[in-house]
Amino acid sequence: MSKAGYNFGVPKFVSQGRPTSPAQEDYLKAIYRLAGFAGSAAVSTSQLAEELTVSPGSVSEMFGKLAALDLVTHDPYRGARLSAAGLRIAIEMTRHHRLIETYLVVALGYGWDEVHEEADRLEHAISERLEERMWRALGEPAFDPHGDPIPTPDFEVHQPPTQPLHAVPTGATVRISRISDRDPAKLRAVQALGLTPGRPVRIVQASQWESPVVVDREGEAIPVALGLARAIFVEDRRG
Repeated sequence: MSKAGYNFGVPKFVSQGRPTSPAQEDYLKAIYRLAGFAGSAAVSTSQLAEELTVSPGSVSEMFGKLAALDLVTHDPYRGARLSAAGLRIAIEMTRHHRLIETYLVVALGYGWDEVHEEADRLEHAISERLEERMWRALGEPAFDPHGDPIPTPDFEVHQPPTQPLHAVPTGATVRISRISDRDPAKLRAVQALGLTPGRPVRIVQASQWESPVVVDREGEAIPVALGLARAIFVEDRRG
């Protein structure tokens, strides 16, 4: 396993055997997303309420349900932390989501800006058999169209260290690693600028006082609005 990966050493389980609802799985996946790559940090009620656009009361109620299922540990003052079982489900849902996005783009011709909501709906419904067949039919991809890592069947996640484009200093040369898939308009803007995953760019001018980031892409100077630069994640080009 690479230094940038985690292997949770657990067997695959059958979706139909999970004691969770789609809403509960959405919460677990959101906790995983907010908790960081290893999923080990605590996530507060207010953080999750903002992430899912729900009330703090709804989050507290769900925390209680997930704790009763031993999927999180919950401290009212420190927030919720995924248990080993909760982490497995969160990673499984993440794998489903990213495989579905990849399949929709590669096999069905969807645009990369069209697949996030579709995958959100479908990720709870596919079986492990269908998941595996999709993965193999796609050539066992490691990343989805937005550059996010697809967890392996053994719950291993390979994610190189990244930082947002707006945080990179002037003069640095980096490779675009992934783009946040939450806003279709931003994905379309990134594509129009030609700043898709895998592209190397050099920072001509870092953002100053909320100004755009200017990057050099194959000899062309491209200003990137700060709001867009925050959605573009890059890695060291040597990585």
